[in-house]
Amino acid sequence: MYESLKLQLPSPVTQIHDHLLDQKNIKLFIKRDDLIHPQIQGNKWRKLKYNLLAAKTQKLNTLLTFGGAFSNHIHATAAAGHLLGFKTIGIIRGEETLPLNPTLQDATNWGMKINYVTRAQYREKNSTKFITHLKKQHGDFYLIPEGGSNLNALTGCEEIIKELDENYDYVCCACGTGATLTGIIRELNNKSTTLGFSILKADDYIEKEVNNFLSSSHSTQLNKWAINSDYHFGGYAKSSPKLLTFIDEFYKKHNIQLEPVYTGKVFYGLYDLIKQDYFEPDSRILAIHTGGLQGLRGFSLKI
Repeated sequence: MYESLKLQLPSPVTQIHDHLLDQKNIKLFIKRDDLIHPQIQGNKWRKLKYNLLAAKTQKLNTLLTFGGAFSNHIHATAAAGHLLGFKTIGIIRGEETLPLNPTLQDATNWGMKINYVTRAQYREKNSTKFITHLKKQHGDFYLIPEGGSNLNALTGCEEIIKELDENYDYVCCACGTGATLTGIIRELNNKSTTLGFSILKADDYIEKEVNNFLSSSHSTQLNKWAINSDYHFGGYAKSSPKLLTFIDEFYKKHNIQLEPVYTGKVFYGLYDLIKQDYFEPDSRILAIHTGGLQGLRGFSLKI
């Protein structure tokens, strides 16, 4: 099913060399999931993979999902639908704004049908009543939740770890819904510590979501994980000059592009924790580059 996508899998692992890392005797590596595919990259591919297979198995040729106007998930779902022959419907939070931003323009160009709903309606996205209403409006479809985050997504995210040839003391990633983090936690199976960097201002929301995913997937015995909420920079899609400067300097030094919504916050936080001696000397740290680079365009519009 996926041969035509020409995916770069397994995604490569790159070691980062830096004076601070040498000084603190830390080895830092990046799993380059941003290189999986130009449009369906990072954890968006990981989350979509088994949902797309499920849709095909159920003989449903329409995908319906949810997101904001700059959503990486909406963008990736539209691209996947275009490339793999699915019709796609995006339920977008908020009112239509013209001209379309680059994310929604791409999605529209790829054939996604955009349906705007009020923020109050959007909050009902998980309710049976609202889903029934959408089926009356659009016909039958395969439902992918916001961010692609469900049990199928966990299976896809587990493959991040299955692809590794070496062991690490810590595996780190950004977290917004908790699905990527949970998949990593499940596959590591307490062999390494999983450290999530929250991109949301809400302190306990993601922790609750991870615990819900672990409970739903019968994995409550897994406890070597933590979520750091110190580097959200004000919340989702919020930033600061020092974060943008860090991203710019990181690119110049390592030729790896980060973005300010997810990955920039992870690496800023990692470097700050390394400076504070949070990690033991000789630690091997793997950070997951979860992609999302298309969001750089939307972010520039918002600042």
